[in-house]
Amino acid sequence: MSFQKRMLNFACAAVVVVGVGNLQAQTDPGPRGGSAGAGGRTTTLNLNESFLFNQAQTRFQEVDSVSGTMPGETGSGLGPTFNGNSCAMCHAQPALGGSSPGLTSKQNSIPNPQVALATLDGANNTLPSFITHDGPVREARFVTTASGTPDGGVHGLFTIAGRKDATGCTLAQPDFQTAVTNHNVIYRIPTPVFGLGLVENTPDATLQANLAANQSSKTPLGIGGMLNTSGNDGTVTRFGWKAQNKSLLIFAGEAYNVEQGVSNEVFPNERSAVPGCIYNGTPEDSTNILDPTTHLPFGTASTMSSDVVNFAIFARLLAPPQPAQQGSAEMSGQATFVSVGCAFCHSPSLTSGKSPYTGMSNVTYHPYSDFAVHHMGSGLADGVSQGAAGPDQFRTAPLWGVGQRLFFLHDGRTADLLQAIEAHQSSGSEASMVINNFNQLSSQQKQNVLDFLRSL
Repeated sequence: MSFQKRMLNFACAAVVVVGVGNLQAQTDPGPRGGSAGAGGRTTTLNLNESFLFNQAQTRFQEVDSVSGTMPGETGSGLGPTFNGNSCAMCHAQPALGGSSPGLTSKQNSIPNPQVALATLDGANNTLPSFITHDGPVREARFVTTASGTPDGGVHGLFTIAGRKDATGCTLAQPDFQTAVTNHNVIYRIPTPVFGLGLVENTPDATLQANLAANQSSKTPLGIGGMLNTSGNDGTVTRFGWKAQNKSLLIFAGEAYNVEQGVSNEVFPNERSAVPGCIYNGTPEDSTNILDPTTHLPFGTASTMSSDVVNFAIFARLLAPPQPAQQGSAEMSGQATFVSVGCAFCHSPSLTSGKSPYTGMSNVTYHPYSDFAVHHMGSGLADGVSQGAAGPDQFRTAPLWGVGQRLFFLHDGRTADLLQAIEAHQSSGSEASMVINNFNQLSSQQKQNVLDFLRSL
C-alpha cells in the first residue's frame, strides 16, 4: 500500500472516531461574525512607517499578468506556471493578509478564486479535481518523482498557455489526475501573515527557552519538538508549514516565485523555463532604478524597492489579529485549553526583541504557537521533508485569528474545528495524549474550548 494511501486511510479512520464517541454533542460554532480585527497596520507605527505600510499594502494587492499590460493586471512576470496571480487572492480571509477565502463564511462568501483563474485571459487550463468552487485555495506537491525518488516540490496548478499575453506558449499542466489516482499528491493552503513582524523579531534564544520550558510536564505526554534551523548558520527558521524559511523576505521571495511564477532577486531563476514561454528578462521583479510613477531616479522606500521587499514589509508591519471579547464560557475554555496540555505547543505568549520600528520592541504577543516542528503522526504526515523537518513534522500552527479562519490543517481538509483537533491524534503524533485528555472532558468543557478558540 502506498504511503499516500496509508495517510488517506488514517485520515478516514480519524473521522470515523470523531463520530463514534460523544463528540457529536459539541459543535464548532464556525467563523465568528463582526469585525475582522485584522488586516491593518501595527498601530504604534510613526507617520513615515505608516506611509511605508500603506504603500507596501498596495503592492501586496497587485495583480500580475505575463506582460503587465492586461487590463487590471498591471504587475508583470506571471508564469509559466502559477497557482495565483496576486498575494491578496490567497491571503484574503478574514481580511488582507489572512488565509484562504471560501464559501463557508457567513459574513464573507468568496468562492475559490482559483476556479476563475484557470481560464482567465484565454488560458486553457483544466481545473484539477482538488480545486473546487467552495473549497480552499491550494498548492499541490508531488511526494515522489516518476522514478520514485523524493520530490516534495510545488507543481504549479496552471500554465500561461492560451493566454492573450502568452502567444506561442504550449506548456501543458502537470498530470494531476494520475498523481491523485496514485495518491502521490499532497496539498498546502496559505498561512496567514498577521503579526509576523513580531515573530521575525523574536530572538532565537527566546524560542529555544520557550521550547525547553515545562519539560517535566511535556515528557509524560510524549511532547518533544524541535526548532527547524538554517543549514548555513544554524539559526532558527520559523515561517511556512514546516518552519522552513528563515525570514519574511525569503518567505515572500519563494512564494512569489513558486505561487505566481515571478522570478525575483531572492529566487532569480524562472520555473518551468521552457522555450516559447519566456517573455521577460530575469529576474522579472527587481529593485527599481527609476520610480515607476515619476520615472525619476529617486522616490520612496516602497516605490524604489522590488515587489518582494514590499511584500515582506507588509507582513512585517501588519498587526496581530485582535481576539473578540471573552465571556465566562470562553474564559473557562481557555483554562481547559491549558490544563489538558494544548498550550505546551500552542504557546500563549512570546516576547519580541529590539525592533527598528516604533512600538515593536520587546512586545509580548499571543500567537498560540511555539514555532517549533513536532511529529504529528501518520494521520497528518505528508511525506515531504523541508529543512530538518521530516515527513510527519509540522510547525505548530499559530492560533491567533483562528476565530474567523475557514479551513484547517496544512491541506485544508476540514472546515470543522473539532475535526481538526481530533486529527492531531494518530500513530506517532506528539499530540495523541493531549487529545486523549481532551476526549475525557465533559461535553460542556469541550464546547468551552471550541468557543474559546473561535474567540481568538
